[in-house]
Formats: sequence, C-alpha cells, structure tokens
Amino acid sequence: MTKSMRRITAFLLANLLLITADGLFAASNTTASFNIPEISQEPQLSDFDGMQPATALARQMSMITGLVQRLPDVGAPGSQRTEVFLGYDNTNLYAVFLAFDSNPDQIRSNLSSRENTDGDDRVEITIDTFNDQRAAYTFRSNPLGIQWDARWTEGASNRSGFDTSFEAVWYTDGQVTDQGYQVKMTIPLRGLRFPDSDQQRWRVQVGREIPRRSEEQFWPPYSIEVEGRLNQTAMLNGIQNVSPGNNFQLIPFVFTRDVDSVNSRALGGPRIENSLETDVGLDAKYVFNDSLVLDITVNPDFSQVESDQPQVTVNERFEVQFPERRPFFVENADFFATDSILVFTRRIVDPEAGMRFTGRAGNWGIGTMLMNDEAPGLNREAGDPLQGEKANIGIFRLYRDFSQQNRVGVLISDRELAEGYNRVASIDARIKLNDNWTTQPQFVETRTEPIDGGEHISGGQTNVRLDRVGRTYNTHIHYIETDENFRAQLGFQNRFFRSGTDGLHSRHGLTFYPEEGLNSWETTLFGVYLKDQNGVKVFSQFQPSFNLRWDTTSLSVGHTGFSEILRPQDFNGISSTTGYDYENWNIGFNSDYFSTASFGINYRSGTTLNLVPAPGSLPDVADLERIDIDFLWRPIDRLRVNNTYLLTKVDGRNGKVFSNEIIRSNWNYQFTKELSLRFIAQYEETDAGTSRLRDDENLNFDLLLRYVINPWSAFYVGYNTNSSNFDIIETEGERELILTDSLKKDGDQIFVKFSYLFQR
Repeated sequence: MTKSMRRITAFLLANLLLITADGLFAASNTTASFNIPEISQEPQLSDFDGMQPATALARQMSMITGLVQRLPDVGAPGSQRTEVFLGYDNTNLYAVFLAFDSNPDQIRSNLSSRENTDGDDRVEITIDTFNDQRAAYTFRSNPLGIQWDARWTEGASNRSGFDTSFEAVWYTDGQVTDQGYQVKMTIPLRGLRFPDSDQQRWRVQVGREIPRRSEEQFWPPYSIEVEGRLNQTAMLNGIQNVSPGNNFQLIPFVFTRDVDSVNSRALGGPRIENSLETDVGLDAKYVFNDSLVLDITVNPDFSQVESDQPQVTVNERFEVQFPERRPFFVENADFFATDSILVFTRRIVDPEAGMRFTGRAGNWGIGTMLMNDEAPGLNREAGDPLQGEKANIGIFRLYRDFSQQNRVGVLISDRELAEGYNRVASIDARIKLNDNWTTQPQFVETRTEPIDGGEHISGGQTNVRLDRVGRTYNTHIHYIETDENFRAQLGFQNRFFRSGTDGLHSRHGLTFYPEEGLNSWETTLFGVYLKDQNGVKVFSQFQPSFNLRWDTTSLSVGHTGFSEILRPQDFNGISSTTGYDYENWNIGFNSDYFSTASFGINYRSGTTLNLVPAPGSLPDVADLERIDIDFLWRPIDRLRVNNTYLLTKVDGRNGKVFSNEIIRSNWNYQFTKELSLRFIAQYEETDAGTSRLRDDENLNFDLLLRYVINPWSAFYVGYNTNSSNFDIIETEGERELILTDSLKKDGDQIFVKFSYLFQR
C-alpha cells in the first residue's frame, strides 16, 4: 500500500469512528432563544427619543438586555447597560442599539472611512442564517454609524475568525446622546444567504465594545471557557415568509490611468516612457434559491486602490503573505479555505475572465471556480516558449456538515500551463470532540508535470492539529509531514508546510484573571521541531513568553532560541549540512489609554541568521536589533493619522551587514461618511553594508480622493509618485541604469476609477 493510500485509509477510518461515536463526542449545547416580530414599517432613531422606545412602532420590536462581559471581568454583567431592539419586514432586518453610558463624554467616536473603527466604542450583531454554527455575518457600527462588516468562520484556516474582505450593502445611522449613544442598523435580506424555507431558524448574538475598559459584552453570554463562538449564540425564531428571491447584481467598472515609468526593456536601454491605459470590465452576481450564488466576471476589476501595509521582507527566507482584497474572490471565500492553504487567490495574477459558483443546500456546501491567468505569458522575450501562454485554472470544493460543528470535505484544483500541470486533491475534516477540544485532520496529494511535458512527480502532505480553548489552559498541537515532491502552485506554504519537512509545533498557554489590579496575566510556551525526509533536523524553536494586560495597556516579554540547519540545496555554496544557533529577546508595549491616540512598540535584540552575506561568503550568525512602532493619532474626530516605523539592523564581525528602515504616515480626512481624502507618504532605505544586497532608497507619495456610497459603488481619483536612487546615463550611444546616492523620480501616475452596483 502506498503512502497516499495509507493516508486516505487512516483518514476514512478515523472519520468513520468519529461519526459512529457522534453521540459520545458531541459538544454540549444549551441554547437560549429569542423571538423577533414582524413590524409594520422601518424604525428611526427618533422612535427612541430619550433612549427609550418612545413610539408604538418602537414598542413593537423585541428587546434584548442583560449583556454579560467576556472580558475583562469574565462572566460579570456589562459595566454599562445595553438594550437592543430587533424587528424585521419582508425586505430588511432592523436592529436598534441603545448603549447607555454613565460617562457619555468618555465615549470614543470618530468620523472615519468604512471599517476604520478600531479604538472606537462599537456595537454589533452576528447572524448565523443557516443555523449550522459554522459561519455567520457580523455587522458593527461605531456611535456615528461608521460601518464594519465581516464573515465569521469557525475552525482554523486562512479564512477562519473574522474575514473582513467580505463586503455587504447595508445602512446605519448613529448619534451620541446625553445618556450614551444610539445606533440603527438596516440589513437588507437580499444581501444575506439563507435557506429556501417558509420558516427561518437563524442564530443571533449581539455585543458591545467599550475600549476605555477593554470591555467586550455579549448576549447570550459568549464564554472564554468554551471553544467556539456560534455554538454560544441564541436561536432567533419568528422570521417567516421572507426571501431575497432570485436577485441579480451588475457591477461595471472603468479604470483609466496616465503613467510615466521606467521601461528597462526599451530599445537602446532603459528610459522613462509615458502610457495611457484604460480598463473596462464587468462583475455579475446571480443569487437563486436564496443560498446559491453564481459570479461571472469579464476583465475582472482587479485594480487595487488601497495599498498593502508595509512588511519587512529583507533577510526573510520564506515568502511573506499579503491579504486578498479583490472583489471577485469575496463571496463565500471561506468555502475554499482549509488549514493547509491550497487556494491562495493572489496566485491568480492577471485573469481575463472567470466564473465562481458557491452555495449551500441542507448540510452540503459546494464551491467551484474556473478562470485563466495571462500573467505567465506576459513580458516574455521573443522565442520564449511561454510567450503569450495563459494558465487555465479550475477549483472544486465540496463539504458536508454533521452533528454540532463537525465537517468533512474534499478540495481539488488544477492549474494547466503549456504542456505542464499541477493537480492537487485534498480531504479534510473538523471534528469537535467536546466543549473545549477540536481536531482538524487533512491529507493532500499533488501531481505535477513540467511545462515542457517532462516526467511528472507526485507528493503528499499529512496535516493533523489538536486544539484546546478554555478559560485557563489553551493549547495548539500541530503535526505536518510534507513530501519533497509536494507542489501546490495555487497555494501558500509557510515554514511549517514547506516541501521536504516533517515536524511538530505546539503552543501551550496558562491565563489567570486576578480579582484586582490586572485584568489578566498569561504565560505561553511555543516550540517547533522540524526534520527533513531523512530524519535530519532542519529547524527548532523554543519560545517562552509572559504577558500582562490592564484595561487599556498590555506588556509582553519573551525569549526565543533557534537552531536552524542549512543544506546544500538550501543555499548555493554550502557543501555540507551546517547548523546555526541564534537567539533574541523581545519586549512589547501597547496602550490606547488616551481617546485620541494609541501606541504600540516592539523591540527585539539578540542574534539572527544572516542569509544575505557578502558575495562569495556563506551564511553566519550576526547581531540583530529590530524596532516596530505604530502610532495612531486622532487630533479631531474627522482626521486619522496612522504612523508606522520599522527598523532592522544586522551587524557582523566586520561591521554592519545591512540595515533596513521603513517610515510610513497615512493621513485620512473624512468630510462625510462617503467622502474622504487620503494621503500616504512612505520612505524605505536599505543600507547594504557588507551584505550581498544593494543600497536602495525609495520615496513614495500617494494621494486618493474617495467617494464611497457602498463597497461596490465608488468613485476614486488618485495620484502616485515614486522616486528612487537611480540615474540613466548614456555610454557609447546606449543608455544604462546606475545606482546613485540621490533620489530621482522613476514614475508617477494619475488614475480614475468608477464602479457602480445595479441590483434588482
């Protein structure tokens, strides 16, 4: 029997036993319930004048009160009273929050762009429309009605927890009063997916955050003593004869820009050239049977007007992961997510067209994706066999839910390019053993044929994790074995999942909640041991840490010891396996004590593995110093200034190896809830020192005017300019690009983007 057959057989036997023993292992589940009434018309905040239901319409709605703290005083009543009124009609779900506050002048509320509500007081509602305790919609608002929304997914994957790439069209209104604040949410039913049934049985949870106390309060109680969130929600009864029907959405877009940039391939050598680009495309969405969604795109809108947060990539051995923001991939993105990231859609760089079908029917969920990618064939030299070639991509996902929060699923992907392909097949599960323990096994097989049609290779991966969540003791134990020939071209594999490794990493934490003084203190131990397929250790890590938390402040201290092995295949020039031991200390401090400012700093000092030694030299252990600083300042309630400073210094026996410095300042002024002006300045400098890096200096300015009606209807006008340390010189009739000590503009662009949502 082959290794892959052993994996699959073990998986099937394990799941057969778990399903057979379903009654034994099922988590206990005592569920509260709540009845929601149908109301005659849309409520307004004026119906709640005086922070009470002041009209007959307001009194038609059902009230939730008695929210309980999750943090910091675990299980205690909320320090401030909250009342939530719910109702619905045949088109909308309505929620009105009355957030009382004994010190209304201390309420934190700012007018900011959508989803930038961190640091503000907030209220929220979470709705599990399928009553499956696996996924739900969460809608939040600050006291001025600034929206934040996300899709919550149970389990462990790159989409678990809150996935803020989810974007919904909904409406909010909010105001601060002399007794606290009021928020009204109007959530259109056609923006939700739910079963095609006359009688709806949903789950609901309402909550409130009070940042000056680091307080989270919920109804029903959302306990830290139990694993999971949606299993602690209440049954929402009473919604009947509603349906989003078969609704249709069209989102056309136009994107045009005028660009000056360096063309390194120009005839005669590099030069700055001007180009005018215009892009027109269409995204279409069709929802039928209430819960099935077909997405079609032609020349999809993949222009990104929001920039990624800066990350340090110098001297990093493994790829840095950036989040997916592109609209076409948003709907039910968690359907394709498994613990091993086999679908990382940023791998699909430049598609022409695509189709996605996702949805649920009973206990079954399905997701499919078909598209192409022009990126592999672009910018190829004449005669390159890949010139003009496109990758064709197909993905299929099917899963079934059973019992309480248990799931088993399969995922298949295929990427075809020229004469080659990469095919991946996975079977995975999430099993909830009891109130605290869960396990997630996953087994993956891959088959890859080179683009020239050469001999194929096959690989596999075994991925099993065991987790405990509780009040005092939390643990994560994770075993991953990945064959040398494992390839997942559409996925993302970090250090723990990389090909040719076999190992275990685990985290154990103890948390205590003193009655006075501290909110909590925690000690954590994290460890890693990885070996290659021949049993030779390639990496180990031992990291104890200690954390203290007060109402608005936290302090952490930790020490990390590393042992890393480089083999000849890991670094060119190494003739035999070589080991490196290094260690560092870190201390972190975060505070949002002040209503107008929050601050975080992390300092690390010790040694590190130098992976960029001078040409002709081998890696060695060098001294490390790293500082990460974030400072958020709100001088007035319409202005948000977010500053970041990152400094990495590595020094060796012969002086500086290299230094890397990033300074970024992001200013956003909000004129109204829809209209804002954003300015970003970012400076990055790399001093190569004695390393094989090159001296690099970059200065970028980014100005963006935004008018956002909803996530899909928006107008943007932007200007971006970039300067770097280069010059273009002429030598014997040929142009040459050289590095200099001064900055020169290497490109700028002006762009306009418009998109609009049509729906019925």
